[in-house]
Amino acid sequence: MKFIYPAIIRKEENGTFKATFPDLACCEATGDSLDDVIEKANEAAVGWLELELSEDMPMLPPVTDKDDLVLQEGELVRDICANVKFYDGWEE
Repeated sequence: MKFIYPAIIRKEENGTFKATFPDLACCEATGDSLDDVIEKANEAAVGWLELELSEDMPMLPPVTDKDDLVLQEGELVRDICANVKFYDGWEE
């Protein structure tokens, strides 16, 4: 199943990049470049979603519209697409 959540990305003072997800509590990633942080943000989102979906009663948050996000100077938004595979025992 495919999930798409926006990530807010900013360049830190030390030159690294940090991504946070306004919809996924405590889900974030850091990387040495923009491409690196996007890749790591995808991994973080997949992990967050897999954990939530493993719960007895998963509660996936609604997706915030990118137009509703308030950005600080220098921040940008990227949609992160997380593909989560369901295994035996999952009924759709």
